[in-house]
Amino acid sequence: MKIKTLALIHTVSWYNKSVNAPFVDPWLKKNPDVRVFNIMDDSLLCESLKHDGATRAVLKRIQFYSLAAEAMGADVAMCSCTTVGEATRLARQYVSIPVFNIDEPMAHEAVRKGRRIGIIATVPTSPAATMRQLEYAAQEAGVPISIKVAVSEKAFAYLQRGKIDKHNELVHREMDKLAPKVDVLVLGQISLAQIKHRTRVPVLQVGHSGLAEARRLLNKVRK
Repeated sequence: MKIKTLALIHTVSWYNKSVNAPFVDPWLKKNPDVRVFNIMDDSLLCESLKHDGATRAVLKRIQFYSLAAEAMGADVAMCSCTTVGEATRLARQYVSIPVFNIDEPMAHEAVRKGRRIGIIATVPTSPAATMRQLEYAAQEAGVPISIKVAVSEKAFAYLQRGKIDKHNELVHREMDKLAPKVDVLVLGQISLAQIKHRTRVPVLQVGHSGLAEARRLLNKVRK
């Protein structure tokens, strides 16, 4: 069996808890022909939050990490942070392996499910990045969309203090408020990927869909 390699680029130090344990580890058990390595720089999200979005320096570092992933033998690279999603599009110009952001598959599915899309976020820099992904997906599909946004920064503060139940309660509340106004809800952040709450409309999340796209791209690799 020929082993293929997936590189994961993270912007938080707790990626094992938010990405690997709930999503990557079970996925690897079903994909024994894949090995994964992680690249982490938690200054990326910190700097982006401080400046209300990914700075030029942040975008540049993602390019470097994408090049590093390729140099380290990755066949595919996936960035797990919504906020820096634009950087992965830029990285495609410089690397010869597929590079994508974890929320891109979710965005494509969202525009297939409805024209009125609601974004739920807890990090203030996340909605603009998710919105860009949705607009790219809508443009590729040739369909018009409208977007509404709900952000609960208080929920993220609870998450950082380890108060998961309070975090989830606030997120559920925002979902219930926004659902009647849209056709589909998207939870673009990996920190929201384990939310189980359901509403009157479909709820799309990152995590499994990102790894499914990684599998699709890895299947194209010939070794």
